[in-house]
Amino acid sequence: MTRLSPGDLAPDFALPTQDGTIVSRASLTGRRFVLYFYPADDTPGCTKEACQFNEDLSGFEDLGVTVLGVSPDDGPTHQRFRVKYALSFDLLTDARREVMSAYGAYGEKTMYGKKVIGVIRSTFVIGPDGRVERAWYGVRADGHARKVLDALG
Repeated sequence: MTRLSPGDLAPDFALPTQDGTIVSRASLTGRRFVLYFYPADDTPGCTKEACQFNEDLSGFEDLGVTVLGVSPDDGPTHQRFRVKYALSFDLLTDARREVMSAYGAYGEKTMYGKKVIGVIRSTFVIGPDGRVERAWYGVRADGHARKVLDALG
């Protein structure tokens, strides 16, 4: 399984937002951004993580950093999730899990003591040059957004 490290060129992607607008690594060139991968909208851990990124969003924005969440869920599911929790950042759909795989955020993991294949909760800070600045794999949802923000500051 691919694991990205600081200095690696971030894999290309072009994924739709909740509204169908395509966001790509190329469209973000020249800007720092956080790309975080999560298993599913409106589940306990994913909701906590999304809400905490949202609570800290002004801190990310003050640093000029865009936050983007990525899961396999489709646009309408993302729209409902954003409305339900008043999320102010875009959620991207990776239905085929190709981008997740390229980032090492999809594969074998242990869940409740069993080996399963699924989304590995992971976060990446991508620099203006398209290179990985920070990479976290297998993160705990609670408190993670603050760790990412603190690492940027």
